[in-house]
Amino acid sequence: MPHDHHHHHHHHAEVEGDRRVAMAVGVNILLTLVQIIAGVFSGSLALIADAVHNLSDAMSLVIAFFARRIARRPADASMTFGYGRAEVVAALINYVTLVVLAVWLAAEGVQRLFNPVEVEGWTVVVVAAIALLIDTVTALLVFRPSKDSMNIRAAFLHNVMDALGSVAVIVAGTLILLYDWRLVDPLVTLAIAGYILWHVAQEIGPVVRVLMMGSPDSPALEEVMAMLEAVEGVDSLHHVHLWRMQEHELGMEAHVVMAGSVAPEALRAALKARLADGFGIKHTMLELETQGAACRDAARIGH
Repeated sequence: MPHDHHHHHHHHAEVEGDRRVAMAVGVNILLTLVQIIAGVFSGSLALIADAVHNLSDAMSLVIAFFARRIARRPADASMTFGYGRAEVVAALINYVTLVVLAVWLAAEGVQRLFNPVEVEGWTVVVVAAIALLIDTVTALLVFRPSKDSMNIRAAFLHNVMDALGSVAVIVAGTLILLYDWRLVDPLVTLAIAGYILWHVAQEIGPVVRVLMMGSPDSPALEEVMAMLEAVEGVDSLHHVHLWRMQEHELGMEAHVVMAGSVAPEALRAALKARLADGFGIKHTMLELETQGAACRDAARIGH
């Protein structure tokens, strides 16, 4: 009964998360249309830049929404590890798209520096203020599901960044109204592009690390190996692999050389229990070897 209750609660949380993401998508697409129309009308590249970034956020939320649903599929004959990495792949797609958009915005901003155009300040300020409000609402919508998902967390941080971008656009519009300083528009555009690139540089590393089957930052591989080698009956380890199967699930495999005469099955059970209890590693493949039959010249880590 408790298991059923937990499963029902987890399912309810997933449905609620999907609903929040869907609402955030609708809000972002509506905002994007308003900003693009206002940007064209006012001649503000900064406003169009913010609109393009909002559109990328809406698309990233669409990808995240479908990736969440795909990731829940159980393992089958074609995907024996399951579909959990769908969200990680979606995150990588989103970040690569952001890099392309940021480079395009930077190129447009540089062009405007040398060829500034007339900008309607009031339109910029009003629409950017509306954008700030909507960005804040969107960030609040996806805040809860972002806690457990690399993909949704990226979308949440994008919306926070959008809010900051809107603040920068408001400042630019105000300076245009007060001082007719048209260069502030492309300068803000370049600042937004730079901030996007900085943000991607901070976030893309862990995504690539999961896809490259890299070992996690925590627990450290040497820490896990030291714990296993401290178990009575273990002589040494080799051919060790530790990786993230998906964002929240670790996998490990290793060849274990037994010390003396120990019961293999009892030792394997003890090692698996240590990995599960100490580090939350439940997907393990341990090959036990006697000292006489151990692999020769084996690499301690990897093959």
